[in-house]
Amino acid sequence: MDAAKVKELKLFIEQCKSNPSILSDPSLSFFRDYLESLDAKLPPSAYNHADSKSKSYVVEESDEEIEDKEAPQREPEEEEEEEEDEIIESDIELEGETVEPDNDPPQKMGDPSVEVTEENREASQGAKAKAMEAISEGKLEEAIDHLSEAISLNPTSAIMYATRATVYIKMKKPNAAIRDANAALEINPDSAKGYKSRGMARAMLGQWEEAAKDLHLASKLDYDEEISAVLKKVEPNAHKIEDHRRKYERLGKEREDRKIERERQRRRAKAQAEYEKAKKQEQSSSSRKPGGMPGGFPGGMPGGMPGGFPGGMPGGMPGGFPGAMPGGMPGNVDFSTILNDPELMTAFSDPEVMTALQDGSRCTGPKGLSLKGR
Repeated sequence: MDAAKVKELKLFIEQCKSNPSILSDPSLSFFRDYLESLDAKLPPSAYNHADSKSKSYVVEESDEEIEDKEAPQREPEEEEEEEEDEIIESDIELEGETVEPDNDPPQKMGDPSVEVTEENREASQGAKAKAMEAISEGKLEEAIDHLSEAISLNPTSAIMYATRATVYIKMKKPNAAIRDANAALEINPDSAKGYKSRGMARAMLGQWEEAAKDLHLASKLDYDEEISAVLKKVEPNAHKIEDHRRKYERLGKEREDRKIERERQRRRAKAQAEYEKAKKQEQSSSSRKPGGMPGGFPGGMPGGMPGGFPGGMPGGMPGGFPGAMPGGMPGNVDFSTILNDPELMTAFSDPEVMTALQDGSRCTGPKGLSLKGR
């Protein structure tokens, strides 16, 4: 037998002694059978999992794998979502008197489709004059009747509606006043008296912000002292309400931001747990599986093997142990579970989660599991 082949055979035997798991390669099953025929006792690591089913030997498992099998499979514990108390708005201390809303049937309005003649206009002005006289005498109901007649004679006059609105304000009927003020503003959007009447009526109902807006518009169109006096009472309340609303809008947004951050942290923790689990399984598998015989066993072993292997193996074992046995293939890592988990994949698509994983590990993930976004 060629001395070089004997030297290679000796090297192979030495490697088998130092690392018996080499013999677990299925391509060497014939050699194991030969050794067993010589009553040789092989360690459990010389057999792969398939052989262990038909033999009495047991493949050694790492402590981590045994614990994983014994322990029930469970998802990473999710942090219970913190329940925050509902935001309860405090009361606003407002100043100023308000009145109860009037719920009378709507007052009679004019027919805008009626053609207004010059005679009707004159008659309308006469009815208005009677109304003003009644107002000066404190006869408000009578003034309403005269103004209603004036409106029916000339339904296109914004000033008639606005004047009747001021009388309803004196009668503490803000809803009726608002209806007349709206009618006046539909006819003339620049009616200062229409905005003034509506603003004062809204103030009576406690609609402070809307009242302030109307009164400011009225003041721009036709400033008078009465508008200024009402604004001094309305504006402080309007500002308090605006500040109150902004405060609770801010608190609500902050609460929602905290909720979003908790959800992000939960997804990040789940992704980290899955990553650590896969990494642990890979390390466990790598510690049990050899890295193969570098370079293989070239040239085969022609001429037979000493000790009763007649005829040898023609051609030997070409190329040695094909490709050797790759070291570090992830063991028992069910990547389908990871890739089919929509919530986990959403977490992996989160740039902040990926940055946290990469900064925390300072290394690439398990083989076959890339942590770099595409």
